[in-house]
Amino acid sequence: MAEQWIAVCASEALLEGGDGVRFELPTAGPDGNPLQAFVVRFDGAPHGWLNRCAHVAVELDWQPGRFFDESGLLLVCATHGAAYEPDSGHCVAGPCRGAALLAVPVCERDGMIWADAGAFARTEATTKR
Repeated sequence: MAEQWIAVCASEALLEGGDGVRFELPTAGPDGNPLQAFVVRFDGAPHGWLNRCAHVAVELDWQPGRFFDESGLLLVCATHGAAYEPDSGHCVAGPCRGAALLAVPVCERDGMIWADAGAFARTEATTKR
């Protein structure tokens, strides 16, 4: 399956260490519903992740778009307190230390944030062979 880039938001919607922007991927999750994802800005760059804790498959944000801790340096799961590095997705504290979030390829181009919505469909097709 080819890359399938979708527009997520305007670049200025993502502030360094601020609220993230949630979006759906067309690929169905285990429950048959579209996968939920989000993008945040950290160290000047956008970073995209599935909105699913590596510990238990629950969404991370405690309110829509609220992924960062108070310092704006770590992403935190509102349910169990797992803390993730926003640029690598690695869990650095909490019940899933050493695990990682699943990355969604994103890029910033022409004043927009774009996500490769086909990335998980390609992964699924590869693993079913």
